[in-house]
Amino acid sequence: MIPAVFRFWGAQPGWEAAWPSLLVILIIAYLLGAIPFGMLVTKFMGLGSLRNIGSGNIGATNVLRTGNKKAALLTLLLDGGKGAAAVLIAREFYGNEAAQVAALGVFLGHIFPVYLLFRGGKGVATLLGILLAFNLWVGLAACATWLATAAIFRFSSLAALIAAASAPVWLWVFGFTATTGLGLLLAILVFLRHAPNIGRLLKRTEPKIGQK
Repeated sequence: MIPAVFRFWGAQPGWEAAWPSLLVILIIAYLLGAIPFGMLVTKFMGLGSLRNIGSGNIGATNVLRTGNKKAALLTLLLDGGKGAAAVLIAREFYGNEAAQVAALGVFLGHIFPVYLLFRGGKGVATLLGILLAFNLWVGLAACATWLATAAIFRFSSLAALIAAASAPVWLWVFGFTATTGLGLLLAILVFLRHAPNIGRLLKRTEPKIGQK
């Protein structure tokens, strides 16, 4: 039987026979996603241990707290790039259904990396990379949503949450209905990873962009 989550994504007939290959794709994508580029970049640039900076998170937002914008941009590109790479490679060789499995694997790898005892990032850059790989316009729409929210409200976490919530909406709007379920699942995971930020937003104690 096809796992229920695959049926929710709109899996096609024949997945029962393909699941061993899909499991391999999931594992490989997970290991790619688990590479902690934020920690590697800060260490390579001599910026100290990222766990001892700011929130201790491994994402680009926390890398920016080192004061090095180049390191933050590089982390953003690498975290987004691994998400895009997993989707593009899987789709090129195995099709759209495999690309969805790879997307889930690389995302889980980023937020729950085995290399860091499952203490990973919050997944926003990786999600945007995944969306850009599925469709350029979907990805650009999600990025524009992040930028607009950040410009208006000046909260990086709020921008991340709104952009994540918009992901399944943009997938549906641009006709990627078979991928909407995946977008919804990844958005839920982003919200779960941002639980502390949501608490601070409700208490109005969340720092704004540029605020120390």
